[in-house]
Parts: sequence; C-alpha cells; structure tokens
Amino acid sequence: MYYNDISIATHMAEPIYQGNTGQKNVAITVNVDWGEEYIPQMLAEFKKHEALATFYVTGTWAEKNQDLLKEMVQEGHSIQNHGYQHLHFNTLTRDQMATQIKKGEQAIQKITGRKTTFFTPPYGEQNRQLMAVISELDYHLTMWSVDTIDWQRPEPKTIVKRVINKVHNDAIILMHPTEPTAKALPDMLTQLKQDGYKMITVEKIVIMKDVKIKGDTQTT
Repeated sequence: MYYNDISIATHMAEPIYQGNTGQKNVAITVNVDWGEEYIPQMLAEFKKHEALATFYVTGTWAEKNQDLLKEMVQEGHSIQNHGYQHLHFNTLTRDQMATQIKKGEQAIQKITGRKTTFFTPPYGEQNRQLMAVISELDYHLTMWSVDTIDWQRPEPKTIVKRVINKVHNDAIILMHPTEPTAKALPDMLTQLKQDGYKMITVEKIVIMKDVKIKGDTQTT
C-alpha cells in the first residue's frame, strides 16, 4: 500500500480540484448520502485491488449507518465531511453553512473518533461565502478533476470509460454508491493498476498549496 508522508498545507483558501504529488496517484472519492446497499460490494473491490478511497458522508447518513461507517475506517479508508444534511449550500447563510459543517463533523467524530478536515459540498455548489467559512473552520474544500457522472446510472462500461479516458496524475475521481458504480469498479480498478496508478486518500494526495486546476464539473 502506498502512502505519502509529506504533510498537507495548513490553509487553502481556494477549492482543490486535484492533488500535487507529481506521481501516478489518484484519489477516488465517494459522496454518500444514500446507496448504502452498494457500499459493501465497493469495499470488497477496494480491498481486492489494494485501493484506498475517501468517503465524504453526511452526518445524517453516518448516524443511520454507524456499523458500515466503522467498517470503512477499519478497512483503512478516509472518512470526510459532506455536511450534516445534503442541502444546497448556495441557498444557505454563512451561519447555516458553518452549522452544517460542524454538525457533520461532530456526527462523524462521535462514531469514528476521528475529526474530519476535508469538505466537499453537496451538488458541487460553492461560492466565496462558503470558502470564507471553510477557512474559518480550518477546513480544505475539495472538488474533483474526473467526474463519473454515475448519479445518472449509466452502464458500468460507460463509467469505466469516463475514468480511464480522463484520468491523469493526481486526479481526484468523483463517484457515488450506485449499482452501476459497484459493477464498474472491478474493471476500473484493474485498468488503473495496470496503467501504473496508485489509489490513495485525499489527505495523502494533497500536500501543498496551489493545486487548483479547471475541474470536470458536470455532476450534481
């Protein structure tokens, strides 16, 4: 299993769209507010291919799926913050944004014993007000550079093609726990490994400032 021991930066005022290890690493991120029935299959595939993922979970989902959340941690995956509820952050006030992030953090920490430090917004919605809150809470806001668009439930082969055609060094790959995603993982992970990529967590792939690039932001 590959790990990068370089410490991440303590402050990032801009959204992060990819890592910057400069090596053939990718971070698979899974945004979770539903789809728990597909996660055991996904965990099995990650383990089989020696891949670590980052699960961004909502606090409400964490509270309802505590055993599954603990299993993710036991398997070595990273658990990060997707807000307490899956809300449109562009409609929230600054105080409401902060409350959502802090409540999500508290729910996850109560179950896992670990504090979250990365946040990804539901629907990919972000603005300068949210970035100000992120900075105040000493968080890092992550987006993605490769989008599977799996929430539309395409054929598994379509998901694999989207990833393999767009993958690059330090890519952050966005997915969700859907049936076609789970079915796509065996071929996707096999191809990534054959192409020389190592699958590590977000906190290992982000090691310094100035990692922003134009992302692949077609999803919600």
